[in-house]
Amino acid sequence: MTESTIGADEVARYLRDNPGFFESHPELLEAITVPHPHGGRAISLQERQLEVLREKLRAHELKLAELLRIGQENDAIGEKLQRWTRQLLLVADPARLPDVVVDGLRTVFSVPQVAMRLWGLREAHLGLECAQPVPVDVITLANSMAQPFCGPNSAFQAAAWLPDGGADTRSIALLPLRKGVDPNAFGLIVLGSADPDRFRSGMGTAFLERIAETASAALSRLAE
Repeated sequence: MTESTIGADEVARYLRDNPGFFESHPELLEAITVPHPHGGRAISLQERQLEVLREKLRAHELKLAELLRIGQENDAIGEKLQRWTRQLLLVADPARLPDVVVDGLRTVFSVPQVAMRLWGLREAHLGLECAQPVPVDVITLANSMAQPFCGPNSAFQAAAWLPDGGADTRSIALLPLRKGVDPNAFGLIVLGSADPDRFRSGMGTAFLERIAETASAALSRLAE
């Protein structure tokens, strides 16, 4: 006669196919021991199952805490966006809008470096500071952007609009401004920070898009 050996895979398959095995043999839950995941001592299979459940629970708690944190951050940003929008709606003189847009981004959203340029404005507004000449390359870049850009300051021409010419700017966000569905931009908002992670590549841009849309709607009063 030949002795047959049962492999680990077969044992695992048998236990999966017979979930009531340990109900029929409850004594094995205490008799079988396995290494403790965080130490050298042996523990019963039942203890190991409890440890696995605790680890899963801790993982779920951490995930829930992260979701709550993100939700709280989104609520805070949403409240800031509402406050900033209210400021724009209260502006009666269109010529004051650029300053209100920039100052609001700096104070309400705590962005340390903010600059903006507009082009294609009505003649009455060509004397505004934001109407200074803009290089063709920057206009072309703004026209090509389907959404805000976030990432390191790689010597963008528009970064020169920031305080000190953007010398201390490590991360940057570029927000194109458009009138409705017009594919061509009529302006560009530049947000900068000395923190390289403030506007990092790959970050979500949903709120930056809302900011760009709100600013575009307000500032379109100045455009031709």
